[in-house]
Amino acid sequence: MGVNEWVEKFRQGDPRALARALTEIENRGPDAQPLLRALFPYSGKAWRIGVTGAPGAGKSTLVDRLAGLLREQGRSVAIIAVDPTSPFSGGSILGDRVRMHAHHADPGVFIRSMATRGVLGGLAPATADVMMALDAAGRDVILIETVGVGQAEIDIVKLASAVALVLTPSMGDDVQTIKAGIMEIADVFVINKSDQSGADRIETQLRALLSLTHQAGQETPIVRTVATEGEGVADLLAALESRPAAPGREVDVWKERLLELLRRRALEQVIDEALPVEELAEAARGVADGRVNPYEFVDDVMKKAGVDE
Repeated sequence: MGVNEWVEKFRQGDPRALARALTEIENRGPDAQPLLRALFPYSGKAWRIGVTGAPGAGKSTLVDRLAGLLREQGRSVAIIAVDPTSPFSGGSILGDRVRMHAHHADPGVFIRSMATRGVLGGLAPATADVMMALDAAGRDVILIETVGVGQAEIDIVKLASAVALVLTPSMGDDVQTIKAGIMEIADVFVINKSDQSGADRIETQLRALLSLTHQAGQETPIVRTVATEGEGVADLLAALESRPAAPGREVDVWKERLLELLRRRALEQVIDEALPVEELAEAARGVADGRVNPYEFVDDVMKKAGVDE
């Protein structure tokens, strides 16, 4: 199947073509780059919601409920669920698909689990490309759930139109130790499992922290939810929709994305031209037993690729 035919089926909503295309993109197969080039002109219309927070905060259940509410409104949904990488297979553990089984028969919901593949920041390496492809496929809303690594999950702000940071009462006084980076990316704070004791305390602490960091009239909304019961989910969606677009955010995002694409292409070119797999393995053995200087090795590879004069 040629790229043009593939894109046509993809745009028509063929779920098999969509799944195959995303696999090709995620694995960076030979058709990935032509596919991405062909799909980009159709993108830019989807509303992108990021859901981030610590493990156990109930992000998957919240995303599941948000998807259900969006479907009730007649909007098509794609979910990108970034799962931890298996230390054995290198693939996704797929826990999110298990928790979102209620949507498996709904053609208006497409769920894609992705493995982090060891990358920090809460997202998988190909998340941005997969998101763009799902946007081009005509999905109205894309929900992006980060892996749940805690205070390092700030990459989501580079992809999402709006970000919900999920907290729980069980965090207790630990809310005071949340780093500024992850606090600043939130467009809406969510206190999930708010039927548990401690919800009032965490909201009080959160408002106190926000009063020190926000200017008048720019306070970030705080929404209480009980995702397992669907309570507060409509309020969360309304709060996300009410948030104004940050001035220049898309431009800043694309600056980062263009640099990332250039780095990736340059790295792939260097590896393809100057670093055979067997040479890399031998160099790794040499560095491990002290025979090879890793910095000199990198210099040599760059010279072979004609990058470092």
